[in-house]
Amino acid sequence: MNPTVDPYFTEGCGRCPLGGTPACKVHQRPELLAILRKILLDCGLNEELKWGVPCYSFQNSNVLILAAFKGYCALSFFKGALLADEDGILEKPGEHTQAVRLIKFTDAREITQMEAILKAYIFEAIEVEKAGLKVAFQKGKELVFPDELQQILDEDPAFKAAFEALTPGRQRGYMLYFSAAKQSPTRLSRIEKCMPQIFNGKGLND
Repeated sequence: MNPTVDPYFTEGCGRCPLGGTPACKVHQRPELLAILRKILLDCGLNEELKWGVPCYSFQNSNVLILAAFKGYCALSFFKGALLADEDGILEKPGEHTQAVRLIKFTDAREITQMEAILKAYIFEAIEVEKAGLKVAFQKGKELVFPDELQQILDEDPAFKAAFEALTPGRQRGYMLYFSAAKQSPTRLSRIEKCMPQIFNGKGLND
C-alpha cells in the first residue's frame, strides 16, 4: 500500500464540498473499497493517487482506477474495451465512451464471490499493457463540446489557445471525459482540475 493514497479512503477525492466529512462517498461503503484495494495490490499493480483517486498502473502505464460513487464503488479500466469480458460484467460509463469500462459493486459478499473473476480481468488488462495494445478510437465522428467547456473557452483566450494546441486525440480524450459526467458541477470540476495539465500540453492520461 502506498501511504500517499490512504487519505482518499478517509477524506475522499476533495473535488466536492463533502470531502473530509461523514457524507463523503468513501464513507458509504468503506468495506468495499478496502476489499477491492487488497485485490488490486494482490495483482502486483503500482498504487498512486491521480486525479484525486487511487490509480493502479503497470510499468508506468495506467491500468485502472478505484473510486466510490453515489450508491456504488467501481473499478474503471482505462482500456476496458479491449477486454474479452466473458462474464459480461463491464459497463460503459457514458454513451460516447470508447475505451473505459466499469465494474460496479454494491455488496462486499459479491466482491468476495467474484474475486477470482476480478483478478482474471485485472491480469488480462495487464497483458493488454504488456502487448502495447491501443484502443482504436472512431475517427470522423463530430464531438459536441460540453457547455461548461465551451463557456470557459469563450471567456479565456489563453486556455482556448492551449486546448486547441493539443493533438486531436488529446482533445477528444478530454471532451469524452468531461461529457461523461452527468451533472454540470461535476463537468465543471473536471474541467477545472484538468486545466493545469492542458496548459502544459498534456493529455488526460499522460
